[in-house]
Amino acid sequence: MSDLRALLGIEHPIFLGPYGGLSSVGLTAAVSDAGGFGQFGLYGYDGDRIRATGAELHAATDRPFGVNIWLPTGDEVAPNAQHTVFAQALEPFYEAVGVEVPGRPEQYLPSLDEQIEAIWDISPAVLSVVFGVPSAELIDEARRRGIRVVGTATTVAEATALAEAGVDAIVATGMEAAGHRVSFLRPAEDSLVGTFALIPQVVDAVDVPVIAAGGIADRRGVAAAFALGASGVQVGTAFLATEESATTDAHRAAIRATAADETVLTRAMSGRLARGARNRVVRAIEASGTIAPFPMQNWLTGRFRTAANQQGLGELQGLWMGQVAPLIRHDTAAEVFAELVAGVPVDQ
Repeated sequence: MSDLRALLGIEHPIFLGPYGGLSSVGLTAAVSDAGGFGQFGLYGYDGDRIRATGAELHAATDRPFGVNIWLPTGDEVAPNAQHTVFAQALEPFYEAVGVEVPGRPEQYLPSLDEQIEAIWDISPAVLSVVFGVPSAELIDEARRRGIRVVGTATTVAEATALAEAGVDAIVATGMEAAGHRVSFLRPAEDSLVGTFALIPQVVDAVDVPVIAAGGIADRRGVAAAFALGASGVQVGTAFLATEESATTDAHRAAIRATAADETVLTRAMSGRLARGARNRVVRAIEASGTIAPFPMQNWLTGRFRTAANQQGLGELQGLWMGQVAPLIRHDTAAEVFAELVAGVPVDQ
């Protein structure tokens, strides 16, 4: 069970982090074609978009790949009267990029059922989930279709819950990692365990393969993760900085210019705790004290972040990155992959 290569039909136990909103078909295919495991984040994608993306992925690579979704936690807000209040609080940022203050939509996110039905249609090798434990029905249907299910944990208790539910592998993600803290048993602020404290404890607690994530960008981090019992590593920031990723030039530049202690865990951009650079928009929103709940805040900031991306305005983008940013050295996915593979023990 510990050999992820046999489980997933890959040559190297190197996984691409499935960025929600920043995934690209090119980067996913590049990692899979190199013999690792490419993944694509489907956050916010409706059924039609998932099917179209799946077709692109199958056309881009004939190797195994995975897709990722966010499970509902039950505290997501629907569009309501407060939408206008929170939208107006962000008006200076809409003005800065030249877009209108957005009105209230019918929904912020597609339904989980819609996403799952589309995922069955595209038939990835793996369905990975964050923010919860997949249902027995989901796991059974995935297994029937030959699709592996991977869960994501930020604590030992979460890993144990996922293992007991029957997932095929667990990503154990430490607080150093970029993007959202995907905790689901306790608040994210109460679930901040570092990668290299978390990995051996999760390995000791579960009987499925453990994939280490957070704070890994080169061969040293890979070797350390395997020494602590991991069966694979999942890498986000190092691949996020490559030419093949969907990030902007401003985002890539920020990754290379941000010190480890200059990243921050904040709810400013989405309403949920996430790690990125403390740029002007994060500082301003935090100082205002006005942050909408998820997914309202994520939808609202997304309206100006998209325009800021197009205009190259890094100070108004969501600059997700992990504490490992200062270790980034390579510009292409092939270079990053080669560096990571060099850290995999010869017996793995």
